[in-house]
Order: sequence, then structure tokens, then C-alpha cells
Amino acid sequence: MPDLGKYTVEVSMAYGVSLILIFLLVGVSILQARRARRALLEIEERRKSDG
Repeated sequence: MPDLGKYTVEVSMAYGVSLILIFLLVGVSILQARRARRALLEIEERRKSDG
């Protein structure tokens, strides 16, 4: 990491917060994808049993 002088703490905190937010966004996206897949599978099963 380059020498940031008196801004080392602020820049490090910004990197840390950014990484946390990225991981949270990825996690939420994965959870939403799983929910959507489960809902679609349930709809497909209902259509198969009705037909």
C-alpha cells in the first residue's frame, strides 16, 4: 500500500467499508436468487400437477 501520510486511517476505513458493502450486496443477491429459484420451482410444480 502506498504511503498515505496522515490519511492512512481514513483511506483504510474507506476500503474496509467498501469491501463490507460489496460482500453484503453479493450476499443479498445470492439470497434473492435462491428465493426466486425456489418460487419458480414451486410454480412449475403446481402447473405440472394441474395439467
